[in-house]
Amino acid sequence: MQLFLLYETAAGYALFEREEYDEIGGELEQVQAAIADYERFATLLQMKAYQPFKNAEEALKNIFAVLKGEVTETLQEFLESYLPKIKRKKKQKFQLGIADKIIGPQISEKTGYTTSTNETIREIFRGIRTHFNRFSKKITESDIKQAQLDLAHAFSRNKV
Repeated sequence: MQLFLLYETAAGYALFEREEYDEIGGELEQVQAAIADYERFATLLQMKAYQPFKNAEEALKNIFAVLKGEVTETLQEFLESYLPKIKRKKKQKFQLGIADKIIGPQISEKTGYTTSTNETIREIFRGIRTHFNRFSKKITESDIKQAQLDLAHAFSRNKV
């Protein structure tokens, strides 16, 4: 079964794809062994899409929504643009992996996509966090750090 992974960052949303995924199989050890080496980890999945936030305000709005388990219009449009179309009455032929199960029911309600999270998916996300900026030439480590810093400042100003 095909697996897509929704990855939220301070800079935007990313969607990763793994062609063959066996939820029941013993993939956990394979993922854990590959995380330390980017070249090896990159053979497990590829970045399918990346959509940066337009500005710090949009980033803050989307990150707050994700924390509360809500789906913004930006996220909904992103998923519907890059995930395969499904017919409401037919069984989904792929899984959408998410890092935090709190947003799963909202994604299902707003888009019709069913979501999944388990130990293997969480390990894949650990690898994505480790190697994220290496999956695309458009995304640099300094871009990610700057977006994180901007979001942290906006977040702290908003909380005060």
